[in-house]
Amino acid sequence: MVPDKAALAALMAGRHGDPFAVLGPHRDGKATVVRTIQPGADAVTLLADNGVETPMVRIQPGGIFQGTIAEGAGYRLVVRWGDTEVMLEDPYRFTPILGDVDLHLIAEGRHWQLADRLGAHRRDHQNVAGVHFAVWAPQAARVSVIGVFNRWDGRRHPMRLHPGAGIWEIFIPGLAAGDLYKYEILTAQGAIFGKADPLAQQTEGPPRTASIVTDPAPLVWTDDEWCANRRSKADRAMSIYEVHASSWRRHPDGSPYLWRELADTLIPYVREAGFTHIELLPVMAHPFGGSWGYQPTGLFAPMPQLGTPAEFGLFVDRCHAAGLGVILDIVPGHFPTDAHGLARFDGSALYEYADPREGFHPDWNTLIYNFARREVSNFLIAHALFWVERFHIDGLRVDAVASMLYRDYSRPAGNWIANAYGGRENLEAVALLRLLNETLRERAPDIAVMAEESTSWPGVTRAIGEGGLGFSHKWNLGWMHDTLDYIAQDPIYRRYHHNKMTFGLTYAFSEHFVLPISHDEVVHGKCSLLGKMPGDEWQKFANLRLYLSYMWTQPGKKLLFMGQEFGQRFEWNHDAQLPWWELEQIPHAGIAALVGDLNRLYRGEPALSDTDFAPEGFRWIIVDDREQSVFAWQRRCEGAATMVLVANFTPEPRAGYRLGVPQGGEWREILNSDATLYGGSGLGNGGAVQAETVPAHGHGFSVVLTVPPLALLVLRGAA
Repeated sequence: MVPDKAALAALMAGRHGDPFAVLGPHRDGKATVVRTIQPGADAVTLLADNGVETPMVRIQPGGIFQGTIAEGAGYRLVVRWGDTEVMLEDPYRFTPILGDVDLHLIAEGRHWQLADRLGAHRRDHQNVAGVHFAVWAPQAARVSVIGVFNRWDGRRHPMRLHPGAGIWEIFIPGLAAGDLYKYEILTAQGAIFGKADPLAQQTEGPPRTASIVTDPAPLVWTDDEWCANRRSKADRAMSIYEVHASSWRRHPDGSPYLWRELADTLIPYVREAGFTHIELLPVMAHPFGGSWGYQPTGLFAPMPQLGTPAEFGLFVDRCHAAGLGVILDIVPGHFPTDAHGLARFDGSALYEYADPREGFHPDWNTLIYNFARREVSNFLIAHALFWVERFHIDGLRVDAVASMLYRDYSRPAGNWIANAYGGRENLEAVALLRLLNETLRERAPDIAVMAEESTSWPGVTRAIGEGGLGFSHKWNLGWMHDTLDYIAQDPIYRRYHHNKMTFGLTYAFSEHFVLPISHDEVVHGKCSLLGKMPGDEWQKFANLRLYLSYMWTQPGKKLLFMGQEFGQRFEWNHDAQLPWWELEQIPHAGIAALVGDLNRLYRGEPALSDTDFAPEGFRWIIVDDREQSVFAWQRRCEGAATMVLVANFTPEPRAGYRLGVPQGGEWREILNSDATLYGGSGLGNGGAVQAETVPAHGHGFSVVLTVPPLALLVLRGAA
């Protein structure tokens, strides 16, 4: 029984869509016919398990061979190329691994363990060690696994298709962790190209683009106690140090610190600075360093430049051992057009919208995921779960949510497509975000999920059942823009911009906000945070101390990008490490000391952290002193000491300034941003003031203060 010549020619040309119908063992009466494709081989022999050798007959000149063994007999292949002879298992004698349940869940877009089923997985199958490959490519005419092991020849390992799910799979014996591979796609239009594995858990570093079979050994964790209690920590003080891991610190040769080196340096630094969490710009594999990770091609693979997946897992475990949470940025809104990535993966617009008015992002020259497609939705949600469940991540920050929510985002009229009701909202993206948050809440209820959302979309952090999107936190970009605009003004003009510092409190409790000074604010000509400050050298540092103190004592969780904690002079450069030498200079060291004390104050005083999302925890005391640019407010929490904060945004000290306070007795000055320790002038109130029974600002008591120039005071009343 020999297949027709057309089928053999199609196999030899790599254009046969059902290789298992021809290759491998096939019953022929009381015997079994075995066929194998071995391009360029001189001879192939069937070696039965009982030791009987049967030469195979060449039935196609390019290298397809056929032989016969007894029915049910096991066998291996002995292939000879010149003087080289190799014994191989036949991939086409193995049964499928994916079962009906997996295929059904994948087809329905509800397989949350997608990373365990698709991709490359080292395993034993039918008592033979090898690697199972599976990939979604429903419009492909043929998919093959290619790699060094088969000379990158797509004819040697074409895969089996499960038509209902659009999944191709094959088990290749003898492969192991560390092997390089890609998928070779034959499109319905006849084009052939290679693609990296969308579910690869390890990849080559750029400019190389192959996927790598990852080590199946489970990661070793010591963080059970941390994971059991992390939600309670995040609900209170959350002070986040945002990090671009590749440029935090570098070796003299310019190479970045690896995960194991960051564990020894970054972790103790962040802990000493008093932060509670490290947020990492995307660590998913990405080909272009200038994207900072926001154009990832390997959503399931840690970036290889910094180490292996196991080393990244160890870094997270070490963070937890040090009492630090880890937040990852993820990018479900768009993906790059790189040829080896997801773009037109199987020859069709598979992951992206087909129409560029929906599927192309003009701001970043990237493609937009087709949120309406259930398999794509599944892919994105499974990728988020993968980092949370495999790497014990404590939080996810979803990038560019506004670009997902609006179909006309950054598009001129006529260049976008309305939704089914004629509106601008992307209803499919809304559904995806709700399903993402709902699934994360079910499977990992103790993690934070943050939205970078720059519009006034209502209910970003409202519960899904109440019509919200279901995020735990939202970045307050409005607060950031207003306050940075105010602080950049020469103090003499700040009286005309007074409301920029107060407007944020009109909506501060409408969402669960994070106050972010992120990487986006210190690049592309925006200057560093210090560089935004007006005035001479002394005033610049005083303004920065004042601004950070204001930020840390306002309602909302805190986020600060690396380098700003010591007042980095120049913009962040992703190709260089931070200017650590600046820490040896007194004013920069003073900023670092202040940030550390602000973090410890924030973590230690419930009035400053426990009521970040509660309007009853905040009250303005002085909100209208625009002529002197002074603000005062109180923070309170049931059962804890009340805090009174007063800030002077001019370089003129305010002596004899009477301030109403909510109770009598002593008010201790527990932080003064003008302290000499921080590089200030040292003007203050001797550590404490006594309240007088003189009504002021709606309170029955008041204190008389010396408010230092460009400074903020923190006063604590008796509990």
